[in-house]
Amino acid sequence: LHLVALNLPSSGDMRADFQCFQQAQLAGLMSTYRAFLSSHLQDLATVVRKTDRYHLPIVNLKGETLFNNWESIFNGNGGQFNIHVPIYSFDGRNIMTDPSWPQKVIWHGSTANGIRLVSNYCEAWHTADTGAMGQASPLKTGKLLDQKVFSCSNQFIVLCIENSFVSDPQG
Repeated sequence: LHLVALNLPSSGDMRADFQCFQQAQLAGLMSTYRAFLSSHLQDLATVVRKTDRYHLPIVNLKGETLFNNWESIFNGNGGQFNIHVPIYSFDGRNIMTDPSWPQKVIWHGSTANGIRLVSNYCEAWHTADTGAMGQASPLKTGKLLDQKVFSCSNQFIVLCIENSFVSDPQG
């Protein structure tokens, strides 16, 4: 399953699932992508289908492994990953080094176990108000689910996860 960033950073007021879907389509990716965020309807840990949580590796746009599987992100260690494996945007830029993302922080709105934090998810990702708060993770920690709270007015990285793996029909 591919983990890919939106092409631009976003404040807490975003239509993230729609943007993930739209940018994946524009990039010619056939699978469905969902935002790597807890929402008012769903905890982050359950965004990927049960059948795909254990046996599929989580990889970047170039197929390099970030996690052995989806479940390993939520084992309580904050989603520790190898910071030497880049995460790319849908248009192929490395979010760790590209200046389009001046703040190397990702929104997630979740606990370290991928459960939604209703007090810290920018009112279900509908506000960029400076007084509202969102849970996020500075990538320099090497974790996707580090527990830091930031104002929803910040422009941070939004990740998208492939949530329906489509095998190549030519296979």
